[in-house]
This record gives sequence, structure tokens and C-alpha cells, in this order.
Amino acid sequence: MPLPLLLDTDPGIDDAMALLFALASPELELLGVTTVFGNVPVEQTARNALHILDAAARPDLPVVAGASQPLARPPWPRGKFHGVDGLGNLNLPPPARSPAQWPGGAPGFIADTVLARPGEVTLIAVGPLTNLAQALQRQPRLPGAVRQVVLMGGAMFCPGNITPVAEANIFHDPEAARQVFAAGWPLTLVGLDVTMQTCQTPDDLEAISRVDTPAARFITRILPVYLESYRTYHNMDVVPTHDPSAIAFALDPSLFSVQRMPVYVETEGRCAGQVVADPRRQWSPLPEIDVCTGVDSRRLLARFHARLGLQAGSRRA
Repeated sequence: MPLPLLLDTDPGIDDAMALLFALASPELELLGVTTVFGNVPVEQTARNALHILDAAARPDLPVVAGASQPLARPPWPRGKFHGVDGLGNLNLPPPARSPAQWPGGAPGFIADTVLARPGEVTLIAVGPLTNLAQALQRQPRLPGAVRQVVLMGGAMFCPGNITPVAEANIFHDPEAARQVFAAGWPLTLVGLDVTMQTCQTPDDLEAISRVDTPAARFITRILPVYLESYRTYHNMDVVPTHDPSAIAFALDPSLFSVQRMPVYVETEGRCAGQVVADPRRQWSPLPEIDVCTGVDSRRLLARFHARLGLQAGSRRA
């Protein structure tokens, strides 16, 4: 049976890749998409999610907009890493439909969907964690009803990507992240420690551009801005596979090495947004979660590319 899935996201180019990866995976049953502020404002992330679903010919799936700002701090000024529109400056016209209206918005949709199917739904979040924190506040029974929670976020044993120590999703709302980490539900963190190991080269991207599937065509249109941003801001000639790695974990946890450890989310000063791991358990008590510490990048990328329609061996050596 396919795994029922909710995706909370802030599209975003790698968010788009993650959503298309999920839609192309028959092992997953996507129940809906919720959006949050992050790479662009929440109104734009909702529109972008609708455009991605249209590109995949899935207008049946609901998109529900959620939080427009963090729980307890002003929004961080947004850059243009994903383009002004969040989708590589495609400047698409307004989507044919509007986001779905739901009592309580995205947090209400998350809580209601999980509680309607207790023990079945996997919740994947690849943006700031504000919607999840508000869903927990709305429905205290949520942690006991979800099957698992998979988050793309954090940088515990490597540098951050928005500050020297913080990963962007956690940085945008560290107070929400602290609540989500402490909720007591089965939670796995897929952070920069593994996603920065799983990179697509320009040759990979050129090979994707030759594939005639809806997902590959859409990704080919949005990736040039993303690649140029990594070249400009990080001096990297590759594209890390951040958000699709969270989808890959839901599909096949054996791709990753996982260690359970206590974590702490810093909310003050220059280190706000840092996820501090305590594998030696020197601080007590702290919430314990599963942290991905290693990844079989070759197998992960092979699966991702296959779902885009890229045949094995079709990339240049």
C-alpha cells in the first residue's frame, strides 16, 4: 500500500524538486500540500505549489496556505537565491485555481488530516517549521497520531547555509523548531550533514534537460537560477539535493545512516537557528530525535533521476 504523505513546503526550487519526486513515486500517496513563508512570501509559495501540481497534472490535490511569519520574531529579509518568484524567475501567470480554504489554514489541515488517519500519515516538512508548531498548539493529540515526521533542516556537524552555524529552514523560525523537536513524535532530521553530500553536477542537469517528462521539463526550466546562485554565493559548481533527500528518506530509510541523539535549538544572538547535537549526552535533559549522519548519495541520486525519467547510464562520465 502506498504511504500516505503530507508535504509542508515553501517552494523554492529544491522544494519543487521534492514535490515532483514525491508525485513520481508510486510508493507514496500525497494527500495534500501545505505552504509556509520562507524562500518567498506564503502567498507566493502557495501559488508556486499550485503551478508545480499543474505541471505534474495533479490539479486534484489541495494546497493550503499557512503561516506568513515566524512565531516570535520578525521575518528575515528574503534574498533571491531561488529567483524573485521562488521558481527560477519563470514569472508564471496566476494559476488556474486558488489555494483551498480550510478551518485553521495549513495547521488545521495538517492536524485534521493526520487525526483522520491515526498511525498512517507521514508528515514531511521542507520549509520553516511554523505550520507544524501551530498544528501542535492547535491539536495536542497530534504527536500520538502521526506515523512519522521527516524534516529537512539543521546543520549539526557542518557549516550552515544562511549563517556560519544555521541552516535556513531552522533559522527562519528557531522557536518553532524548538517546539517541533520537543513534541515527542517519531522525528527524523535530514540536514545539511547529508544533503550537502548529495549534489547534482552540471552534467546531471544537462542530462535531465534531455528527458521528455513533465517533471524533468519543469526542473530544467527552474534549475539555472539555482545553479548560478550556488556559484555566486557558495563558490560551488553543483546543486545540493536538499529537500528531495527528505522524500528519499520516506521512500527508503536504508539510504541513510541514522543516529539518535539529544538536540538543542539556539534562539538567541548570532547563533540563532543553530541545531546543537549532543551525541555524548553531556547536557540533560534535551529532546532526542533521529539524525541522519550519512547517506548513500549515489543510490539516492539514481532513484531521484530514475523518477524523473532519466535512464541509468545516460549521464556523461
